[in-house]
Amino acid sequence: MKVTDAILDVTAVRRSQYPDQKFPEFMLVGRSNVGKSSFINCLINRKNLARISSRPGKTQTLNFYLVNKSFYLVDVPGYGYAAVDKRTQSKFGKMIEEYLEKRKEMKRVFMLIDFRHKPSEDDLLMYNFLKYYNIPVTVVATKVDKVGPSKMEKNKKLILDTLDLVMGDDLILFSSVTKLGREDVLNKIEVFLKSDEEDLI
Repeated sequence: MKVTDAILDVTAVRRSQYPDQKFPEFMLVGRSNVGKSSFINCLINRKNLARISSRPGKTQTLNFYLVNKSFYLVDVPGYGYAAVDKRTQSKFGKMIEEYLEKRKEMKRVFMLIDFRHKPSEDDLLMYNFLKYYNIPVTVVATKVDKVGPSKMEKNKKLILDTLDLVMGDDLILFSSVTKLGREDVLNKIEVFLKSDEEDLI
């Protein structure tokens, strides 16, 4: 897939603010410092459409990025950042849950985790939360460029063993620096877009 156009189209905190277009949507979740903004910018070949902050926890809305006028990447507030108070964390959780419960346009979740570390308790909770809603998940292991070749297989096994992915879910190794995994993610989105088109015929 070639990305030719991308804009931040809508920011929302409640259902009434979601986009009216019925384009397929792909949700991005992950810890506050996992590199979601870098992931978005890498996918769309732009340097700073998604703002990269030095302060984790800055995203506090659902951000709908319209790509190629045909689908949305939906960036949601990051989890697991201690400086965000419990009341705010609860608000974020409800915002995400409201979106997941009733948004028919949502096709798949890309769950970002840091390839350098064992998935955290928060990562595991998020994966199980998504499975509760029977939502298909692609785990994207970010920052792969920061791991040496000798540790690649060990880190990959640690992720797969910890999350225990269900059938149909998968893992993509990703680096916004080297662009490793970019085409894999775009190809996965393209498969969903084509199947959506076939459903309409």
